[in-house]
Parts: sequence; structure tokens; C-alpha cells
Amino acid sequence: MFSKILIANRGEIACRVIQTAHRLGIRCVAVYSEADANARHVAMADEAFLLGPAPSAESYLRADKIIDIALQSGAQAIHPGYGFLSENTDFAEACAKNNLVFIGPPASAIAAMGSKSAAKAIMESAGVPLVPGYHGAEQSVEILRAEAEKCGFPLLLKAVAGGGGKGMRVVNQMSEFNDALAAAQREAKNAFGNPDMLLERYLTQPRHVEIQVFCDTQGNGVYLAERDCSVQRRHQKVLEEAPAPGLSLDTRKAMGEAAVKAAQAINYVGAGTVEFLYDVDGSFFFMEMNTRLQVEHPVTEMVTGQDLVEWQLRVAYGEPLPLQQDELRIRGHALEARIYAEDPDNDFLPATGTLTYLRTPDESTHVRVDTGVVEGDEVSIHYDPMIAKLIVWDENRDQAINRMVQALEQYRINGVKTNIRFLHALSDSQPFREAQLDTGFIEKHRPLLFPAPRLDLHRALILSAGFLLEQARVTLPHNQDLWSPYAQQNSWRLNSEYAKPLLLRVDEQLYELKVLEKNHAYEISIGESFYRLHAELVNDQLKAVINGHRISVHGALNDRELVLFHEGESFRCERHEETFGEHESTNLGSLTAPMNGSVVAVMVNPGDIVKAGQTLVIMEAMKMEHAIRSPVDGTVDEIYFNEGELVPEGAELLAVTANEEVSA
Repeated sequence: MFSKILIANRGEIACRVIQTAHRLGIRCVAVYSEADANARHVAMADEAFLLGPAPSAESYLRADKIIDIALQSGAQAIHPGYGFLSENTDFAEACAKNNLVFIGPPASAIAAMGSKSAAKAIMESAGVPLVPGYHGAEQSVEILRAEAEKCGFPLLLKAVAGGGGKGMRVVNQMSEFNDALAAAQREAKNAFGNPDMLLERYLTQPRHVEIQVFCDTQGNGVYLAERDCSVQRRHQKVLEEAPAPGLSLDTRKAMGEAAVKAAQAINYVGAGTVEFLYDVDGSFFFMEMNTRLQVEHPVTEMVTGQDLVEWQLRVAYGEPLPLQQDELRIRGHALEARIYAEDPDNDFLPATGTLTYLRTPDESTHVRVDTGVVEGDEVSIHYDPMIAKLIVWDENRDQAINRMVQALEQYRINGVKTNIRFLHALSDSQPFREAQLDTGFIEKHRPLLFPAPRLDLHRALILSAGFLLEQARVTLPHNQDLWSPYAQQNSWRLNSEYAKPLLLRVDEQLYELKVLEKNHAYEISIGESFYRLHAELVNDQLKAVINGHRISVHGALNDRELVLFHEGESFRCERHEETFGEHESTNLGSLTAPMNGSVVAVMVNPGDIVKAGQTLVIMEAMKMEHAIRSPVDGTVDEIYFNEGELVPEGAELLAVTANEEVSA
């Protein structure tokens, strides 16, 4: 076995590889950008080398530097993880030229599957079923329009060199085709350096079912069950599970054998995933093959009991597969939720910030957390916004879902917006529990996935008051009698009672609570409503009884800001002080950046007449494009940022004067 390997990646996948390598007695070399100098994967590794500045193009995509570091450090092999250089044929070839083992498939296999159109042709020759479409080299608009007519609508435009949902557009009718094609080509060129497209008939209710395959250098190939990855947004997976619910043993066998056939058609070695579209009638069609370890590989590990990273290392070292097909078993059910720094309430825009408070569920045989961050780390604009993967396992799907719901309630983050509440609502929704799955699940069930808060406003305010009051109590001097009238937080007066006002701000609204501490409890009024509160703060957990209703929440207090966590939801408020206040005004004609990012395209010039809804600027953050549209009919006055410039969240991008202002 290898004695030392280099991990050419960052974040949770780098940490994941290091864990298995260390268990096998293999020393690990990490690489890092300037932004990741204090990252978890750097701390875990046996040694680490600086690559360069934060942008990926100057650090994690510098194949030449990574090769040099591997040689300098004495590493025998390089594990690319996923993303970055994991499916880069030039990098795989460079490893071979420098006598370094690339822990992945041969460069020829990566090249064969790197072009979706070429992959379709190979699969067709191998007898793997394909979705009707166009995979040709001719890329003129006229040819693509003609092929779209043959294919029929709705259809999917997909970048031939794409992945992760980039360079993809659904087109419902020919009138949408040109605009969708231009947008997909631009996104594909920016993300992959290749604007070429393929066309596929868009199935309206498909499931995304993929097969984990493994091949060794001795010619053996196996499939390790399947994963259902149908729950997606913007063609990116949100929640995955194994095995796929409702799939018959015969279908599993047919898909598995087709996947192995696909891998062996390109002389594959190592871990790979063959992705299929599974239709309502039970038919399935080859979609693409990912020539690397998948983000969602842990669910396969949980149901098979196998460590796929260990399999990768053994196969790369030249050993045969640890098990043959008839030795593989599936036990129980597993789910994985991807916890992202993003704002589901704002079209899932990526978010940035510092993880000022981070608590994860306890890990066990039922719960696993794969992460690359710790409390205090920053989620920046430079890399993917995934914070962690939360994986659960149990004897059956119903119990596994219950585990996921519970674990999400125990996952608490402050300092950056996350999708935890959304994932909780999704996992606990009846359609998901009933396995009513297809790739349109999120759009179809949107009202269920964005429910009203479980805590009503008054109850949340009472709990916030209790947390703040108890926090103040536990900071009293040790020699202070907690129940002395002078220790009470009433502005206590002899022979009289005085309810002390407590002002809490929620968003832009100010609420006044009147608090009287009495008989080891709090009497709190909000307007005409009265509440009796018993509260006890233990570390960050508030155990409370409100008018006889017992409830427990966790909280994080940062200066004046308090965040409460309850059943997967969070409630934010700020303790208001009269000396603190801001006057904010908004200008209808000004437009600001919704997130930290870079300007990809400026579509207008000063003096241009624009219509409401017209795209003015296109921003990109964490590999995702966002169009900034005009809120009014008007005239562009000034543009403050040029293409390629970095923009902080909230910065004014340009100014537009509304028509009515001009006429006035």
C-alpha cells in the first residue's frame, strides 16, 4: 500500500480522504490557498503546502504546482477528490508522466466520458439505452434549432463538458430557444471553457437514479447498489438516498449490469457513477458518467458497509476489488442532506459569512457528519458553499427519515444563512415520506417546503427574553444571591413593583416587552397579552415553561444579536438600545448586489432606456449566475462596476432613474 499520498482538494472531501488514509497508516500531504491557511483539512494532514491566492485558478487548479509539491514531498499518489482537477485528462496524464499514481480512472476513460456527446455515442455502441436527442459536433444555431425540432419539446440544453447543473437550460418551446441557448453557452464557456451543447428530450416526471460502479486493473467490475438523487434544484442535488425507493430487484440488476457494461466499454478503473433517468413506466436511459467519487458516496457506504475511499486506494495500488458482485449486500436505508450556505427564501442565492456558532448532531452508527469547517471559519465567495454533508442510516426508509429530521433539528449554525430549515421541511414532508419522487419535486411541492414558522412571534419573543434574562443572571458575580431582590432584573423598588421594559428588534420592527421578575419566574406582557415564564439556561439550551407549555430551545448570543434554534428553524432578534439606531432610505431606481460575487456581464450602457424586468447586470458567485433586473421602466444613469470586478453584498451596481421621475 502507498505510504504517502497528496490530496489535491480542500474542504470536506479532503478531510474525508485523510480520515481513511490515516486509518490505513498512510501519511497525507495537503495543499491550500491563502484563504484556507487555517482550514480543517490543513490541520488534519501530516504536512501542507501553500498553492497560491484564493481564486481556484491561482491555487487548486494549478496542476503544475500540485505535481511539483507531490514530487517535493515524496508522495507516491494523488487523490483528486471531486471537482477541481478530478476529471481533468491533462492532470491525469501529467501524474503518469511524473510516475505519480492518479487515484482515479485512466486519462482515456476521463476523456471518453468528458464530452457528453462522445459519451452518448460510446454508450449507444455498448448497447446502453439513451434518451432521444442530438449529440453531434455541428454547433451552429441553425443546426441546433433544426435538431430541436426533431427532438421535440420540452427539451434540455446541456453543456457537453458540463457538470453540477452548469450550462443547462430547459426549453419549453421554440420561441425560447435562442435566448436559452445563448445563456447556456455563455455559462458553459465561463465554467468549462467549452460552449458546445447537446440536446435531449426532457422527460417531465423522471427520477434521477445513479449506479455506483467500481472496476480494477484485473478486469473485474461491480455495482454497489443505486442512489436516488431526484430531489434537485437548478439541476443540483439537494438530498440523496440509497437504495432508490420502489425500485424492483430486476430493475436494480438491469441498471447495475448496464452501468458495469458502460464502465467496461471505456476500460474503466476505480470509482465511477453512471447516471440514469428513470421514467414512470420503469424504463431507464443513460444520462452521463462521472469519472470520480461522487459527493453522495456516503449513502452507498452506509448501506453496503464498505469504505469507498479505501477501495479507491487499494485499486489504485493495483489490488483486486475487495469484493465480487455476489458478495455485496445492501442493508437498511441511508439519506444524505447537503447543508449549504445559501438563502432558500431568496431563490437559494449563495451566502457568505463567518460561522460564529456551529453545533452538529452527535455522530453514531446512525448519524454521520462529513465536513471541512469548524466554528469560526469563513464561508467565502471563492469556493462551493457546501458547509457539510449530513448522512443518516436506519433499518428502513421511514426510520431513516425520522433520523434525518431529528439530526437536522440538532444542526445549529449562526453567522451565515443556511438551508437547514428547508431541508427539515423537505425531509418531513408527506410527499417525500411517501416517495413521490421526480426531478421536479421541489417546484411541485414548494408551498410545503417553505412553511410558516412553527414558533409564533409572541412565543419566540418570550423565549428570547428568557434567554437574555437568564444569560444576564448567570453572569452575576459569584457572591451575589441569585434570588435577592437586588439581583432581580426589575429595577426593584421598596414597597412597589416595576416592570422593566425590554426592547427587541425583529427585522425592522421594534417590540416592547414589559418584564417583572416575581416568585422565581418572569411575568411578561406584550401589548395586551400576558405570559408567565419559568426559564433555566444550561450552557446554550433554554429550558422554558410558558403558561404551562414546556419547550426547549438553543440559542447563540453575539453582542446584541440573539438567534434561537427550534426544530430545524431559527429566530433572530436584536436587543435594542435607544442610543443605537439607523435611518435607512431606499431609492427605487438603484440596484444592489444580492450577494458577494463578481460581475460576469454588463448588458447596458449609461443613457440606455430600459424596461422593468430587463436584465442589466449578470453576477456570479460560487459558480452560480444571478441576473440583476431593472425594477422600473427608466434610464440608466451610471454603472459602478465593470465586468470581472468583485462586488461585496449590498453594493450599488448601477443607478436607474424611473420614467416618472424624468417626466417630473
